[in-house]
Amino acid sequence: MTDTLIDEIKALSCGFARVQSVFPDCFAYAQKRLSPIALTAYIDGARTLCKMGRGEEPVLAFLEETPEVAVLLGEEIIGDVVAFVQKLTRTPNSAAIAPFLQSLASAARALESRALFNEYFHLVWQTMERTSPKVHGIDSMYTSECLVEFLNTAPYMFGNLSFGGLRNWVDYGVKAYANDPDRQREYFLLKTADSRAVMQRERHGTLFTDSERQLDLYLRGLWQADTNFVPYSLAFDEIRKPIPYFDALGVHLPDVYDDMPGVRGVDRYRALLAHISAHRLWTKSVVADNLSPFQRMAVEVFEDSRVEYLAMQRYPGLRKLWAAIHPVPKEGTCPEEHSCIRHRLYTLSRALLDPQHSYTNPDLLDFVARFHAEMATGISSTDEMVTLGVQFIAKTRVGSDLSAKTFFDDTEVDYRDDNRLMWQYIEDGDEEDYDEKPQKAQPEEEPDKRLPPRLYPEWDYGAEHYRPDWASVYEHLHPMGDANDIDKILAKHSGLAKQLKKIIDLLKPQNKVRIRYQEEGSELDLDVAIRSLIDYKSGAVPDPRINMNHRHDGRSIAVSLLLDMSASLADVPEGCQQSKLELSQEAVTLLGWAIEQMGDKFAISGFHSNTRHEVRYLHIKGYSEHWDTPVKARLAAMQAGYSTRMGAAIRHAGHYLAHQQADKKLLLILTDGEPADIDTKDPRLLIEDAKVAVRELDQDGIYTYCITLDPKAGDYVGDIFGKHYTVIDHIARLPEQLPKLFMALTK
Repeated sequence: MTDTLIDEIKALSCGFARVQSVFPDCFAYAQKRLSPIALTAYIDGARTLCKMGRGEEPVLAFLEETPEVAVLLGEEIIGDVVAFVQKLTRTPNSAAIAPFLQSLASAARALESRALFNEYFHLVWQTMERTSPKVHGIDSMYTSECLVEFLNTAPYMFGNLSFGGLRNWVDYGVKAYANDPDRQREYFLLKTADSRAVMQRERHGTLFTDSERQLDLYLRGLWQADTNFVPYSLAFDEIRKPIPYFDALGVHLPDVYDDMPGVRGVDRYRALLAHISAHRLWTKSVVADNLSPFQRMAVEVFEDSRVEYLAMQRYPGLRKLWAAIHPVPKEGTCPEEHSCIRHRLYTLSRALLDPQHSYTNPDLLDFVARFHAEMATGISSTDEMVTLGVQFIAKTRVGSDLSAKTFFDDTEVDYRDDNRLMWQYIEDGDEEDYDEKPQKAQPEEEPDKRLPPRLYPEWDYGAEHYRPDWASVYEHLHPMGDANDIDKILAKHSGLAKQLKKIIDLLKPQNKVRIRYQEEGSELDLDVAIRSLIDYKSGAVPDPRINMNHRHDGRSIAVSLLLDMSASLADVPEGCQQSKLELSQEAVTLLGWAIEQMGDKFAISGFHSNTRHEVRYLHIKGYSEHWDTPVKARLAAMQAGYSTRMGAAIRHAGHYLAHQQADKKLLLILTDGEPADIDTKDPRLLIEDAKVAVRELDQDGIYTYCITLDPKAGDYVGDIFGKHYTVIDHIARLPEQLPKLFMALTK
């Protein structure tokens, strides 16, 4: 343990044993992601939560979730989180602190905007107030009836709804069951039909979070651009809807787009990004102080049309996409005594975009011709568009343009931004400055040996949805013991090893495949050699690759052996002289030796858990390691302890196995009991989660098989693994049966 880590543990000043156990890993992860100032705020925040007297769960959730939230939304958000938790602590709803903190990472990934994230804080507080019992209209000291249930469901809802949809879903549940707390709790747990129906009703359009990756690839591939996305919600501004824009923080865009006739939501995102990318390529900033608002509006229309014209020269398909979204104003529809300036400008915009327009106004046609003449020179710029905009206003302006009644029909082009990046203000004003200077990247800190915790979802069979980021898996290299202990085990079972050797020889690939056209090889390839000789006699350059080699074919297997190292493994079964741990150690030793002889890719790892916050995954042998002294030393040091949170371990083992290049991938699980943990009261919860984890691996082409030492395993093992399991009743025969079972599975 480094001096820095010791100092930080002292600064944390938290006496919870589990917090002290996981803090080194959490600190190592945070140290890589956060600046020194944010790291101090992170530790101070954890200490504040620890001193609140609300138990260890809020502290653990804060340590695990906050670094990712800070990376996504900015490091200042750490202080906002701590302040909100302190505010929540002063209410009777302290039980909601842990689920609130647990929901933060999912909220940050879905919202990706600090403004929306603060709206989530407001929604949580509002939900608490509206669902708390009141006496004579005055807030009582009773807790909210369903705040905890809402917070447990919120991460799942963020994956299915926009923030506006989530707010509407909450609003319905609060109003519909204001006098029925039990039904309200079921509503917020998605257990009622109307709860799911309202969710489906609000689940409209294309969520930005579902399309973010392909939109990022779209920007990189077509526009060679890389930027951040800052979503906002359209649900909060009823009077004036926000408009997309680009600034130093990135592209600000709606968190959901509905489909339009002939245009999908994701294509509306593409239209917006293409327009903004065109501005970034071809628009330069111009001084706005000497132009009137009408003139600036006209200049923006001409500049929008110019950059779209240039973009369509590069990608002609954009014309069809933009034309499908751009409104089609009708001539003569603007009423008298209304300001028609917007109608004239966006009629012009449509005419500039669509060569097949049917407009007849002579002034409009004149400026369409001027625009195309300017673009035909090939040297157009933003300055020329300023000239055209000023001239258009001067020629078409009428007295009614100053009317307070503005005609807006068919004048909103929602794929265009607000053009703030093209204006430069010399005089101080309220306008936001656009900083074109790239942000300096923070220097990366030296890599630490500790791996960051990996968060996995967990299936809640009662609510029938995943709990996102629920289980924290910490990886470590298993400590080493005496490798000679493993050699003694092999000597003890030398007779069995000879039997296994015979089986191995039969299972080894016997088919040979020729590898031809080798400059060096085990034998001469006569066909190629004769052809080279003919070329030589004919005066041509002969092919020097006249040799060939052979390789064995017919076996491509990757195997991961996952060992349950929970406390029950230390028990001595009835009728045995050795503990389950010692028997498992002998069995794994023989299996590892056998697989090494066969040449298959093979990894060994163990796991145990101390609640969902601390699932320990211990690497004993990696796929690229051979059966040598370090591997034997780790295996010799196996110890039993804690509980069996199997689903998270299965997912993590599958994560590594999925990256192996092999025709067959096998995950072998050796366990002596059912999935269980000290923070789970329902015995079915972790069994159902393990079942879903096995199904996930099966969908990825990974075959999962369980060897259980529990004679009562029939009550649950079939639910998890189907027919893919074996119950070993005579545990003393485990060292003999495990290698043979493996060979039967990999024939």
